[in-house]
Amino acid sequence: MARRSNKNIQAKLVLLGDMGTGKTSLVLRFVKGQFSDYQESTIGAAFFTQVLSLNEATIKFDIWDTAGQERYHSLAPMYYRGAAAAVVVYDITSSESFERAKKWVQELQRRGNPNLVTFLVANKVDLDEKVGNEEGELYAKENGMSFLETSAKSAQNVNELFYEIAKRIAKAAPSRTKGIKLHIRPQDTGRRLFCCS
Repeated sequence: MARRSNKNIQAKLVLLGDMGTGKTSLVLRFVKGQFSDYQESTIGAAFFTQVLSLNEATIKFDIWDTAGQERYHSLAPMYYRGAAAAVVVYDITSSESFERAKKWVQELQRRGNPNLVTFLVANKVDLDEKVGNEEGELYAKENGMSFLETSAKSAQNVNELFYEIAKRIAKAAPSRTKGIKLHIRPQDTGRRLFCCS
């Protein structure tokens, strides 16, 4: 059954995090339903689109999957500028990636949009953890972020992550009034104005 939505929203979403955390795998699992054990490193950034239909809106995501290598770090602001949502990803098997995720969060807070929908994502929950979820959850809470554990390999919580982001964007987006309202200026009351003459 098709539902008519009252809002169409185009939203820029950026994924940030260290190299090897699984950002590209998360996006590919969401957009294409695919997973590969051997994913090449992203160079610069990769771009994907995906449309999600909710009851209240249709969200078209423009997804920027940024490279995690240090040499591309200076390019990141170009990708998260104007974003409606950011996902900071760390690998639960790497405490270094969790520390690096904290740096990304701090950078977003310094330069980012205060209305940004932000998630801290603990990826690779199908593996043995070195960073407990309590640590990630506490850090996210202290920094006003949402927290979610995912696995691109098993698809655990991948769709839930993007649907939750879409719901929050739809909730935050103002409803648009239909049509336009024309006003006659007081000095023009003596003559008739037509829009297409």
